[in-house]
Amino acid sequence: MFDIFAPVLNVLRPILPARFRPDIPVVPVVRLSGVIGVATPLRPGLMMATVARSLERAFAVRNARAVALIINSPGGSPTQSHLIHRRIRQLASEKNIPVLAFIEDVGASGGYMLACAGDEIICDPYSIVGSIGVVGGSFGFPKAMEKLGIERRLYTSGDRKAMLDPFQPEKPDDVKRIKAVQKDIHEHFITLVKERRGSHLKGPDKTLFSGEFWTAERAIEMGLADSIGDLRSALRERYGDKVRTPLIKGDRNLFGRRVPGVTLADAADALGGRSGLADDLMSALEARALWARYGL
Repeated sequence: MFDIFAPVLNVLRPILPARFRPDIPVVPVVRLSGVIGVATPLRPGLMMATVARSLERAFAVRNARAVALIINSPGGSPTQSHLIHRRIRQLASEKNIPVLAFIEDVGASGGYMLACAGDEIICDPYSIVGSIGVVGGSFGFPKAMEKLGIERRLYTSGDRKAMLDPFQPEKPDDVKRIKAVQKDIHEHFITLVKERRGSHLKGPDKTLFSGEFWTAERAIEMGLADSIGDLRSALRERYGDKVRTPLIKGDRNLFGRRVPGVTLADAADALGGRSGLADDLMSALEARALWARYGL
């Protein structure tokens, strides 16, 4: 049946728009940029709810030869990092489409977990890669409160419900407990990297998974990445000069805002309803601190 229409298609092919021509390769692109996790209800970071539709649309593109991920993230929430990573791998398996991960400034910590969703990891020579570890921190104010004559009144049910309260002196048992949680998360992270990078990894675990980060060339030597390059050049080399690389974005509402997988009210509920200038300021400082960790 298709043979009957082949001559007609051959005649029409030169005048058809590129997106309708099956002979022109297409590689949809999804940008994964920013700190991972919820910042404030009105300023969500990079998280599953905000990227799910973009990923699904990218893998649904007809005749896609691959899906390209542009990654630029210093990390953040390990849970959101893993949710996004897992969704990418699910879609890649369902559609049988390869994934190419391109790291820009930083693909570190949770950002590197996203890069591991790629079948190949391609970096700029100046990219920062790695930081396979877990970090957490807070502030302590007990001495300041004592000087100011402020009394802390906290009522709990459960011996560890107020663990690591910043307004109380730090307790060794609390530190031991949080380090045990971090160790569990770190071990899961290590397992994920080993599953995805496999025989590419070179060097002792003590170095690879120390939380240290490297520039691209060193990361390639250690097997954490595959090659130096950029999206345009790499895709043209693989698929030809005519390859189309449409940037896939999430759906937008009437006012041009992105439509996430949950409503802003849902996000506010997830944060306990907190919002306002103070939260925005703290979120901005936390995000700035994450980028600054890598000299940016």
